[in-house]
Amino acid sequence: MSETLQSGNGFDYPLTGGEETEGDLFYCLEYYSALYRVVATYCSGIVCFKTVHIHLISSQRASAMRMLPKYPASLPVLEFPKPLVGLVRRKRDWVIPPVSFPENHRGPFPHYMVQIRSHNDKEVKILYNITGSGADQPPVGLFTVDRNSGILNVTQPLDRERQDRYVLLAHAVAVGAGLAEEPMEIIVKVIDMNDNKPVFTLVTFKGLVPEASVPGFKFMQVTATDADEPGSANSDVRYTIINQEPELPSPNMFVMNPVTGVIQVNAAGLDRENIPKYTLEIQAADLEGNGLTSFGKSIITVADINDIAPEFEKSSNTVSVPENKVNALVVKMPVSDGDEPHSSNWATKYRIVDGDPGGMFTVSTGPSRLEGIITTAKPLDFEKDNHYTLLVTVENEVPFATPLPSSTATVQVNVEDRNDVPVFDPGEKVFSVSEHLPVDSDLVLYTAIDPDIMAHKLKYRMDRDPAKWLDINNETGMIKTKHSLDRESPFVKDGKYKVLILAIEDEIPATGTGTILIELEDVNDNAPTIDDTPLKLCNQDPRIVRLAVTDRDGPGFAEPFSVELLEGSNMYCTAQMDKTGTVVELTFKAMREQRNFYINLRVTDAGSLNQDHVIHVTMNEDSCMTWGDFCVIS
Repeated sequence: MSETLQSGNGFDYPLTGGEETEGDLFYCLEYYSALYRVVATYCSGIVCFKTVHIHLISSQRASAMRMLPKYPASLPVLEFPKPLVGLVRRKRDWVIPPVSFPENHRGPFPHYMVQIRSHNDKEVKILYNITGSGADQPPVGLFTVDRNSGILNVTQPLDRERQDRYVLLAHAVAVGAGLAEEPMEIIVKVIDMNDNKPVFTLVTFKGLVPEASVPGFKFMQVTATDADEPGSANSDVRYTIINQEPELPSPNMFVMNPVTGVIQVNAAGLDRENIPKYTLEIQAADLEGNGLTSFGKSIITVADINDIAPEFEKSSNTVSVPENKVNALVVKMPVSDGDEPHSSNWATKYRIVDGDPGGMFTVSTGPSRLEGIITTAKPLDFEKDNHYTLLVTVENEVPFATPLPSSTATVQVNVEDRNDVPVFDPGEKVFSVSEHLPVDSDLVLYTAIDPDIMAHKLKYRMDRDPAKWLDINNETGMIKTKHSLDRESPFVKDGKYKVLILAIEDEIPATGTGTILIELEDVNDNAPTIDDTPLKLCNQDPRIVRLAVTDRDGPGFAEPFSVELLEGSNMYCTAQMDKTGTVVELTFKAMREQRNFYINLRVTDAGSLNQDHVIHVTMNEDSCMTWGDFCVIS
């Protein structure tokens, strides 16, 4: 209000507030001649000034009235939207703009924010109140409103990082008339202040950069967060490298993108063998690098690359190896490598590149992974070759990062002579004979040689002859039969009979072993046989009897078999072979009385060798009795 009232003594009193008592509304206080005078007006319906009442009050009352809050004339006013007429839509101009208030305000509190005003405040007495978050809902009491003036206050500092907006509903009630306005939504937006410094997402950032990386190579990124309002300068973080330790070979080996925090190589010269690790002190600052700051650390490990070739400790080796030994140790060849220990850049592998056309040697990596071990892959033979010159090269498990020369070493291998055992040629002799070869027949001559330069006289003897069929001349090595051969013997496997022969030096004990494998040619010397166990059958209802045929001979002299009945046996039954040609089927005829009789039959194999069989048959006249396995009960 900008109006004033004139006192009877000529003083002007601005209308700044009110208190209603005894029908008078008090607006202002004025100090005059040690007395307080109150200029008042009475309001009834439409606001008007009809009467001026001057009350003399005590100094205590006046002091209390002087403590009533005073508000600046520039305080923003939020007016309730005017009521709608009919179905007319309210224009967007009536949308209540948010009330902005800075966080961390220092007060004093309560601190005024805006004035809420009803369009009806000139016609009727209006009382104001608010509801919602921060009013009557948690946090309760954060915002209050003067019931009479509609002044909205905040009672304590706000924290945007805790809550960045509050939604209140303002209510205007006419005294004695009820609701004066529809509730009005008020949004309090908390204005961000730069009260949070950046925080690095890790205490220590760790990065890995290959040695010899070129400038511009990006290998890691640091990040920081800022709790202030996203997208504002308060949370706009910039990154800087403050210090590098050690400062070798350059104090600026790395550079950081101030916006993204990406760290890249800035200078050449990274060498893991000289400086394996760097420590960077880094800074993050908001307000685009000009605000609050935080400090962090980045540890950069220089990763090894295969830039150092392994080297043999000795470039030449001379060794002696006995002949006739497989997997005999020839030499161990240690190497050194300056790359990272126990890595693939450091571990080694070896190749024999010259001097071993016959594949007599093999080279492997020792347990330490820095040692080549050469062993014999085949027995060395002094009489054939008593000296080898091997050229060996060493490489890492992974290729070199840059072209590097490979280290080589030579190994002079001298073969030591040993007393060689006699050797049969061939080591296994295979031949075929008929199983009906006569006894005392020459079977085969099987001899050995002494590979030594100074050959020794040899003698022969039988080492393994499981059926005891053979004999050998200990001077000449001629093998003869001393018993009949039998292909169907249990000592013969798949038609083959195996014999071991020894050749023994007569002076220095040395023995060689040879093998003879005799393939016995089959002869049709075994007739087919059947089971001729006596049969017991029911005379009223005899069944078909099936008898399996066996023959010890091999294919061509066994199945398929044929069968025929002899000497009148066909009056009792019929005989035929089944579809496989290996089973005789006898079909007996029914009889009225008990009978005992014999069945004579002849079975012939595929080689025309036959054998006769007699089978005793008993037929019982009691049809319900069981006679052995062949009786059918009716």
